[in-house]
Amino acid sequence: MAHPSQLGFQDAASPVMEELLHFHDHALMILFLTSTLVLYMIVAMVSTKLTNKNILDSQEIEIIWTVLPAVILILIALPSLRILYLMDEINDPHLTIKATGHQWYWSYEYTDYENLEFDAYMTPTQDLTPGQFRLLEADHRMVIPVESPIRVLVSAEDVLHSWAVPALGVKMDAVPGRLNQTVFITTRPGIFYGQCSEICGANHSFMPIVVEAIPLKHFEYWSYLMHEEA
Repeated sequence: MAHPSQLGFQDAASPVMEELLHFHDHALMILFLTSTLVLYMIVAMVSTKLTNKNILDSQEIEIIWTVLPAVILILIALPSLRILYLMDEINDPHLTIKATGHQWYWSYEYTDYENLEFDAYMTPTQDLTPGQFRLLEADHRMVIPVESPIRVLVSAEDVLHSWAVPALGVKMDAVPGRLNQTVFITTRPGIFYGQCSEICGANHSFMPIVVEAIPLKHFEYWSYLMHEEA
């Protein structure tokens, strides 16, 4: 959960988000080293005798400033492609959930269960209980078993939406008439908050996403209760 004056990302709750955090630090370090080197070269050329025509026309310098950016791009591209592959890989998900965006709420359908579907609206401020977060709490949470591959099919009913949960490293566009999919695994029990990340209208900021990861036996009991209510 994000908090005021926070620096950096939320704590990772999935293997993909952990990889994204490592890649962020990796790319940031390259950026810092590159900026430091460029600043040093600028200061050195201004304050010393390096700015003579022999240096400016040096073949070695031209090779360096051509090869060095290529090396930097490779150092960024290789881990980036690896993470993209991990995010697109789908290995026998244990549960499939269809999330459909509406103006302005989400509806969820557990496709592996019969008649297990519900709508999730934002909880009004006056109905919040102690410990709940304003503009982030929903009347129904998307409950999932922890440490299980979850496939989410994302679509929209009316306009573009985006199903995003930062702690899980998930962000998938919801496009009307199209079915996108994403897969994630939660590494620990908890409640993870997200919001629609596509400007979808006047109440865009009032359609939160709440994912609750619980042990498998508790999930089975929850699904039984939901089925009985339906």
